[in-house]
Amino acid sequence: MSSHTVAALYCFTRFADPAAIAADLRVRCADLDTCGTLILAGEGINGTVAGSADAIATLIAHLRTLPGCAAMDVKYSHAHGAPFARMKVKVKAEIVTLGVGDLDPANRAGTHLDPAEWNALIADPDTVIIDTRNAYEVAVGTFERAIDPETRSFREFPDWFDAFAADLKAQGRTPKIAMFCTGGIRCEKSTALVKARGFDDVYHLKGGILRYLEEMPEADSRWQGDCYVFDERVAVGHGLKVGDYATCKYCGLPYRQDADHDCPGDASGAWPHRS
Repeated sequence: MSSHTVAALYCFTRFADPAAIAADLRVRCADLDTCGTLILAGEGINGTVAGSADAIATLIAHLRTLPGCAAMDVKYSHAHGAPFARMKVKVKAEIVTLGVGDLDPANRAGTHLDPAEWNALIADPDTVIIDTRNAYEVAVGTFERAIDPETRSFREFPDWFDAFAADLKAQGRTPKIAMFCTGGIRCEKSTALVKARGFDDVYHLKGGILRYLEEMPEADSRWQGDCYVFDERVAVGHGLKVGDYATCKYCGLPYRQDADHDCPGDASGAWPHRS
């Protein structure tokens, strides 16, 4: 079984004609024999692709020539055999769906912080820390003192934040706000939302939880638990060590294999497990 290089990527930028870029990428990806999914929109590109090391290197080099993509964030891993059944290149209204219109994350996202800077910021008890992920992800692990919005999909976050912001303003508070997610893309979008709502001191963890767990020594870490991931590993801890989690075949939720799992029911029910 051949080894595949896997590249997870995103970049918020301005594409005047995402459909034309998508048409070109369908041809390139077919020629390179890659598999996975790329999503394009007027706000940029997002996706995960896999193929031979040479094919992925060629594809990423091309993607970096697209407008605004020279510094595109890419995370690499490896798989034995093709991890996806086919290659899909899609055009959508958003590369990560928040449903709030034109937020311009490319230019209006919060300030990026590396893991050490992040630790210093969240050590301040006056900093408001917000986990932008869904409730089933937060249940696996989160940062100490982080607020859990208890959302079931990213689309629910704007309504939650608007209610939260109204409460802050009623208290006369305009605190520093620190936000985080798994790999960074949801924070780019949500910090742009928070800034659009009138908060200026807004920060997010560059590279997300995964980069933090990869770079931050466990002894200095403020992370508690594991980090849910959307692949066969289910969850990872410090040093990206695979955790002791499995995915329930009935409800689709993650659970510790050494603990009882209170299954809420069939995966076709209310939980959009991979939103």
